[in-house]
Amino acid sequence: MLTRRPGLLTRLALSPRFHALAERLPFLRSHARAEGRALFSILSGFVQSQSLLALVELRLLHRLAEGPADAATLAQTAQMPLARLGVLMQAGAALRLVRHRAGLWHLAPRGAAFLAVPGLEAMVRHHPVLYRDLADPAAFFRGETVPELAGFWPYVFGELAQTDANLAARYSALMSDSQGLVAADTLRLVDLSDRKRLMDVGGGTGAFLRAVAARYPSLDLSLFDLPAVVAKADPAIPRLTVHPGSFRDTALPNGADAISLVRVLYDHPDTVVRHLMQSAHAALPPGGRLIVSEPMSGGDRPCPETDVYFAVYTMAMHTGRTRSAREISDIMQENGFAPRPMRRPMRPFVTSVVESVRA
Repeated sequence: MLTRRPGLLTRLALSPRFHALAERLPFLRSHARAEGRALFSILSGFVQSQSLLALVELRLLHRLAEGPADAATLAQTAQMPLARLGVLMQAGAALRLVRHRAGLWHLAPRGAAFLAVPGLEAMVRHHPVLYRDLADPAAFFRGETVPELAGFWPYVFGELAQTDANLAARYSALMSDSQGLVAADTLRLVDLSDRKRLMDVGGGTGAFLRAVAARYPSLDLSLFDLPAVVAKADPAIPRLTVHPGSFRDTALPNGADAISLVRVLYDHPDTVVRHLMQSAHAALPPGGRLIVSEPMSGGDRPCPETDVYFAVYTMAMHTGRTRSAREISDIMQENGFAPRPMRRPMRPFVTSVVESVRA
């Protein structure tokens, strides 16, 4: 078997002598130190995320949102020793979530943004499940464990959809909390002004359609999702028709000239995704548009947010995977859709969009 040597830069990076030389040469020193900081940030990433979780669970960011406080007050809020609080707050300051001035702790702009962005806090609160799944990362990536996260929202894929309405409500609330940012970024990338009816498949309680209605008040809207989910659909959405069903075993209703799949594909395996594409093709008229919006892999140019976080998360879900825009476009073409030009996403960690037209 032919083994190729690493590239020149990689070979240099493997050399301790080169690192020693880089520290002595000003034009290499800054790059070497920046790489060192980046590597240590990767190494310490788990502790950073756990520190954020502690600040959330102990409601220290929430307390500082009410106004500055001294360490003794925060220690009382968190019911923890003053010295240990000091370590946690220093960690929060290093992450630029809080800052210390004139003897008081203040909420920093980044911490305020964390509290203000819909869905972030809920996401952090349920991360302990993912952390437990990654306790033995080698076994996780080998597929030797059964991830706990795979059973966290079982109603989406199982019979609990019909039997546990409370679980359905919890899932829908979490999705709805974060849907505002997704909807805003999607509608910046998609123009629906030439469409008459949009059907949002797997659209939960209608959070995306609520944003569409505000942007396109004359557009007729349809919502298709599981019965336990659409039962909670927002009744205030104008011009809305609700269709209960599962796209796994129910044909999609006809009548729409655009179908949106917002954060749907990455929850499902390729077989289900291809079946859904076929169903969308059957439901749309010629010229009908299919819109997919979700976090996507960077493909040939891996993206830290999606190829690390979302790819691992969907692997732990045990049901789907994070695909690149190219992969999604290829599956569309295999099922009778012609791709439209892709627009660069503003925030890949929020969503990317792929559009196509039914041939």
